Amino acid sequence: MIKKYTLVVALFTFILGGCSLEEDETNFYFTSLPIESVELPESFNLNETYKINVTYSIPDGCTQYEGFDVTKEDITVRNVVAVGVAMTDLVSCTQVVTQEEASFNFIVKYDQPYTFRFYQGENSEGEPEFLELVVPVN
Repeated sequence: MIKKYTLVVALFTFILGGCSLEEDETNFYFTSLPIESVELPESFNLNETYKINVTYSIPDGCTQYEGFDVTKEDITVRNVVAVGVAMTDLVSCTQVVTQEEASFNFIVKYDQPYTFRFYQGENSEGEPEFLELVVPVN
């Protein structure tokens, strides 16, 4: 009986030890995509949801849009970054910059004006630059 148990444990350990779910290298990384333009209403109404349309640039054929990262910097200040995924294991990528559009929904929860800061890339010193737009709330 002990021999059978030992054999089962050894076989089970061998099978599990041979399976690895980890990859040696990551084949992608996340990157910020420059936002070119934004469609915002002239004003917001409290407790309403608005669709914010954004045009962003994709730098090459190895990068694709993943989504938006909207962070709350202050009560009514939002930083918005278009996030892309750049694949590192593709053999060849087109080096053509393309513009695409996407949107996100925004709920107005405060009766104060909202300031949106849309990431547009980095300046020559490597500092982030933003398109800053203020939308009043009725």
